[in-house]
Amino acid sequence: MRLWHQLLISKLPKAQLLGQHRELCALRGNGWGRRHSVVNYVFLYPYSFLYYFHLIVIMEMEKRRFKIDSKWKNMCYRGKTLGYDYSAFTDDIVPTQDIIYFEHDSNYLNECLNNLASKGIHINNIKRKKD
Repeated sequence: MRLWHQLLISKLPKAQLLGQHRELCALRGNGWGRRHSVVNYVFLYPYSFLYYFHLIVIMEMEKRRFKIDSKWKNMCYRGKTLGYDYSAFTDDIVPTQDIIYFEHDSNYLNECLNNLASKGIHINNIKRKKD
């Protein structure tokens, strides 16, 4: 389980983009709060940060004309099993920085690029932001 660096979302191949959507759906559902070494940092932030990160992925998928269940655009939607949760995850704290997660720094970007390269996926023209 991994969240790709935010700057990579628009460059991801179809399989990785769809995989990212599935992982975000899982995290927003029963996976919220379940520890996993690669995504533990997500739980240090309000749930709404995950929602806004997911919206970036959803917008990219729509840009590529993928069909997305519109329910995922509602912050309170937590998947087919949990349905809507109007009581718990309504903090709606909007991230104020361009990159939602501070952990998505230049080192993490390089880690993600190396991970993709190990799969034979080479992404060029990434505008790297200084930390």
